[in-house]
Amino acid sequence: MTFYRDVLGLAICREFPGGTVFFLGQGLLEVSGSCDVVPTPASELWLQVRDLAATAAELATRGVPALRGPRREPWGLDEMWIVDPDGLRIVLVEVPPEHPLRHDTRTAS
Repeated sequence: MTFYRDVLGLAICREFPGGTVFFLGQGLLEVSGSCDVVPTPASELWLQVRDLAATAAELATRGVPALRGPRREPWGLDEMWIVDPDGLRIVLVEVPPEHPLRHDTRTAS
């Protein structure tokens, strides 16, 4: 939980014995319990950030190694991969201003 609070800097929504719930924009992330099973490569947490370059620089100062540094993907999103202390891969994503996800592409009737 300290990784999410102190390293990623997520704000705490609430705490309870054995867990913490963090704010994630319009959603929440609950980190609780423990498990002896290492996450599989199919287990990922995707977090959207406003500025991927600034996030990458900040995480580097906090000693977070990048599994894969920031880069533009063929589908137009900027992504960077890191891993939490339990081995869960975290994909940090920035949606560039020109990307279709940033715009309502529906046409008016």
